[in-house]
This record gives sequence, C-alpha cells and structure tokens, in this order.
Amino acid sequence: MNIYITTQGARIIQEGRHLLVKKGEDTYHTIFVEKIRQLILFGNVSLTPSARNILFNHKVDTVFCRRDGRYVGRFANPAPKNVFLRKRQFMLLDDDGFAVNFCRSIVKGKLNNMVTLLMRISRTRQNKQPRQRAKEIRSLYPKLAIADNINSIRGYEGRGSASYFAGFQCGLLNPLDFCRRVRRPPTDPVNAVLSLLYTFLFNRVYAAIRINNIDPHPAFLHVPDYGRFSLVMDLMEEFRVIVVDTLTLSLFNLKILQKDDFIIERPSNKTAVRHEKTNDPDVTADRYGLLANPDCTETFDLPPQRMADSPEEEEMEKQAGKLPVKLKPKAFARVIENFERKLTTEFHYLPEDRKITLNDALISQAGMYRKLVEGAIKEYQPLTLR
Repeated sequence: MNIYITTQGARIIQEGRHLLVKKGEDTYHTIFVEKIRQLILFGNVSLTPSARNILFNHKVDTVFCRRDGRYVGRFANPAPKNVFLRKRQFMLLDDDGFAVNFCRSIVKGKLNNMVTLLMRISRTRQNKQPRQRAKEIRSLYPKLAIADNINSIRGYEGRGSASYFAGFQCGLLNPLDFCRRVRRPPTDPVNAVLSLLYTFLFNRVYAAIRINNIDPHPAFLHVPDYGRFSLVMDLMEEFRVIVVDTLTLSLFNLKILQKDDFIIERPSNKTAVRHEKTNDPDVTADRYGLLANPDCTETFDLPPQRMADSPEEEEMEKQAGKLPVKLKPKAFARVIENFERKLTTEFHYLPEDRKITLNDALISQAGMYRKLVEGAIKEYQPLTLR
C-alpha cells in the first residue's frame, strides 16, 4: 500500500503502534505502518521524532516532495546488504558490451511503445500526423540495432522522443496549449500532469528496485552522478508510455481534468480557487484514453529509453518566459487517485505466464534486471504496449 499526504499544515504523530495524520485537533487518517510500502509527503507536512522512528523501524520508503509534486528527497533506509551483487553492479559500469546491449534493449522498448500509441492515435483520430511520426521513429530501428556506443543510443532516444511528442498532442481532444514536452517548469496543463506523474512513477520504480535489493545508483543510459538514482531513471523509461502517457490521455479525454483544474502560478498568487469534480469516469476501463475500439481486447505483452537533459532544450525553456502551470489541490488529489488505479491494471505477463498488475510488473522488471546483472539471463526484455 502507498499513502499520499497532501493536506498542508498536517502533522504525523505516533499513537501506540500506529500513526495519525492530524491538523489542529482533527484526525484525517490512521496509518498502519506494517501495511504500507511507501509514504509520500507533499509540501508543508511534518513528522514528529517518534513517528519518524516508527517509519525507520518498519523500513517504510518515506518520500518528500514539494507541494507541486517536485521530488525533494527521501529517508535513506539501509542499503542492500548483498555486497557481492552491488560489487557486480559497479563492475559492469566498465563493461561496454553489457552497457550497450542493455541500453539498446531499453530504448528499443521505449520506441516500440511510442510507435504503438502513435498508431492508435492515428487510427482513432483519423489523423496522418501521428502515423508519420511513428514512421520517423521506426526509421531509427536499423540504426539502433547497429549502434555500438551509448551516446549514439541516447541520440536515437532523443530523436524518437521529439517525434513522439509532436504526434502525442493529436491524441488529446483538447490539447490545452500543449505543443511539445516542457519540463522546467511545465507551462501548460498537459505538461504539468506529465511531470507530476513521471515523479510518481520515479518513486514507484525506486521502491521496486529496493524491494529487489539492487543499488539504485549505478546505471548506463542515464549517466551515473553524485547522488543520482540513475538506475531508477533507466528502468522507468519503458513504463513512461504504458503508465504515464496513456493515463494523461485518459485524464484529459475523459474530462477528469479540465482547464479550471489548473492555475498559472504568478508571484502574487498565494491561493488557488478549488474545483471539485465528482463521479469521475473509470480511467482503467479504457487504458488508451478513448483511443481504443469498443471491441478492443488487446493487452500488454513482452517481445524480443534521456538521459541527461539537452542543454539547448533547457535554455529554450528558460528563455520562453512562461509562468508555471500547476494543479489545484482537489485536482491534484484526483491525479493521485487515478495513478493508483492505473497501477492496478492487470495484463498477461509472459515471463511468468500469469496475470499481474502494472504495479507488480514494476517489481518483476526490476527483478529481471537483477537476474541480468547476476548472469542468470542474457538479455533484458522491456515491457511493451500492444
């Protein structure tokens, strides 16, 4: 179980073996620490020392984010104790063959997922632009197959992502000023939701890695750096389209999120008008966000991703001069709720020949990477959208 605390001014205190989320004299929630894997705190939420100790004792992954969802940090639980596995992870950083093969697999999986979604958008919207963008991405496949260094692979991923987001907007019934991916800061509602959901996904992949007792730092596609969880960023690439992008389409196309749910953050804006929407449609009923045919029975499957941000793109974003767009509090809560629902989506997972949820797939894919490091398997197979 994963718990999100978004109430500003809340404090988490100990009461016996449990934790209480309080504001003033009111109790908002009781947390049974033995039942949770992750606690995510947003903005002005405080922990008493005794509550902190309980979280440490139960090894609960406790994550701190800004009020807008931007990742800040987390409590460091004990590092993996398998020193030989960790040694193997770091030794592989100098194995160029291993690095290139792994990065090629990750990027191929990500590009495949992009093509699949773009083709679905093209068919459903009867729009040729997404199909053309998908063709541009497919043209990278032969080059990716013979790439012999990671920088080239990163370059193909970057080109694929640029083509992808140029076509992604066609899947939105109302683009709401979205025309390209903007991260710092997100300057339109769609980018605001993408950034928030990518943060949520980052935290869940981190938890999946720690569950498998892998060190989250050493990786290949994203350059290892001081304090950077590079492996988390590597392993989340294959899930971006599958989890975040399709959920974003659902949230906007099903009108769970609308223009009134966002606010432009100006220096003088201290508060936001709250907007509440009830009886939301079920985002899990159509995993493609109104892009599936009524009789569609296709599922996710497994065949046999960006790394460092582009300096030029960052400079373009800084020079754009646009103010950041953020979700209002109740809309923020709806995004959290639907993200958790999305991760309960079940599909047939071929490596284990059984139905599992997307949440379980995060853990299983991290376990597959561990097997790759240990030499138990020869190739990493990313999850792909069908």
